[in-house]
Amino acid sequence: MTDTTALEAAAFRRLLQHLNEARTDVQNIDLMILAGFCRNCLADWYREAADAAGVAMDKEQAREHVYGMPFSDWKARHQREATPEQLAAFKAAQERHG
Repeated sequence: MTDTTALEAAAFRRLLQHLNEARTDVQNIDLMILAGFCRNCLADWYREAADAAGVAMDKEQAREHVYGMPFSDWKARHQREATPEQLAAFKAAQERHG
């Protein structure tokens, strides 16, 4: 029998690797527009899972796990200011999906 948790964990690690190594060009706002979640959402979900398991973790620790480095370092290296077009698309996506 396959350990589903191990497979899910491996897929999650692969997703983080893909986002943080292969696709650093994809901005969080782009993910939010297209998918309704971003790296910060993943960090929040990770922290919530830790809390549910009785593991103390703050927001910055969760983000560091998801980003593979302190969030401030990620922002300095990869995050760009949102364009007016991105902001408009984000607002429209929020209105569509509530």
